[in-house]
Amino acid sequence: MMTSAVFFVSLLAGLPIFITLLLGTLVFLLQADLAVLMTSLPIQLYGSLNQNGLLAIPLFMLVGELMNRGGLTTRLMNAADVFVGGFRGGLAYVNLLTNAMAASILGSATAQIAVMSRLMIPAMVEKGYNKEFSAAVTMAGGLLGPIIPPSMLMIIYGVVAYQPISALFIAGILPGLLIVAGFALVIFITGLVKGLPSGERHQSSRVRKDLLAGLLPATIPLVVIVCIIAGVMTPTEAGAVASIMAFAIGAGAYKAIRIKDLGAVFASVALNTATITGLIATASVFGWALSFEAVPDMLVEWISGITTSPIVFLMLVYALVIVLGMFLESISVMIVIVPIILPAALSFGIDPIHFGVMISLATLVGLVTPPVGPGLYIAMTAANLPMGALFRAMVPFLLSMFACMLIIALFPAISLWLPSLMAS
Repeated sequence: MMTSAVFFVSLLAGLPIFITLLLGTLVFLLQADLAVLMTSLPIQLYGSLNQNGLLAIPLFMLVGELMNRGGLTTRLMNAADVFVGGFRGGLAYVNLLTNAMAASILGSATAQIAVMSRLMIPAMVEKGYNKEFSAAVTMAGGLLGPIIPPSMLMIIYGVVAYQPISALFIAGILPGLLIVAGFALVIFITGLVKGLPSGERHQSSRVRKDLLAGLLPATIPLVVIVCIIAGVMTPTEAGAVASIMAFAIGAGAYKAIRIKDLGAVFASVALNTATITGLIATASVFGWALSFEAVPDMLVEWISGITTSPIVFLMLVYALVIVLGMFLESISVMIVIVPIILPAALSFGIDPIHFGVMISLATLVGLVTPPVGPGLYIAMTAANLPMGALFRAMVPFLLSMFACMLIIALFPAISLWLPSLMAS
């Protein structure tokens, strides 16, 4: 109880999450008469970061930064407009499809919502779309970032849970496509019930121009996914290659990135990487301390006393992670909860790859739910909307997300079929 009190007091006081976790660890060690372990803390902090898989994090962050600065995301949006822009509610479908394509490059929901909010909300409002609906579509599309590979959350789960990152990437493809279909259905129903502006048909000359312009950015996710599936590259190597491709396209083909811009790009990537790795290190130490008191084992026993059903267990995990996600950033939730919950999941016979997909989905919901959802605040600022109005517009997409999460929990083959196919 003392550890929990220190954790939440320091969190509410506004201290950084990694300091909160470190304070919680120190209090737990003192409370449990494990002060002798404090001399091992530096070794544990270093050891938690001494993993090759973590190199993929700054590399894919670099890809996202170069994509944004190089104008590649805008060209993807124009290419998506060619395919679905002519339908009723066409710009909403463009928003969703662009998010799906950008998800395979940015890999971060908050980064994706920030980028797409600046691009899509003003464009949709100008074409006659409701501002609340425009922001809700943008937020919903942003949730695809951590599911469709490459995914920052999947990398972190793979490191924390000691699972192959390439298998996790592949496992996210079909669940990501299912969620895209669910969100598209919400747009379709909204168009039938409330009416949405009709799309515009494109002239053949513009079709060719936009498709050719979007061809180069689209090769980046294609190369990443194909090379990982084929076993030609590890996720880390794929991130390095994707970074080079993003720079070559942005600087060489589009002349939008200059050498002098790289300093700001690297500084942004370094700062974000330091934040994430600090979280990983302190959360790993916190889990290490808990293991000495057999807290994960006690949690397994407690859950086993409630239910023996894997599905009920997964619903309990969904509920726990969603509630935590309302107060903590998704990466923080992932790092804190996985070492504690994973042993319980394994005791229920749940595949760790399947569990990684499901817990990644659950952490995303907190991004767009009050009171602390960062994606919600980003879209609120971009659209100049109150939280209540924006959240009400988001409810249909959240219901679709919950339905997809339930389907994935009930049918593990959705996330496991492609990895098993690649392994064979």
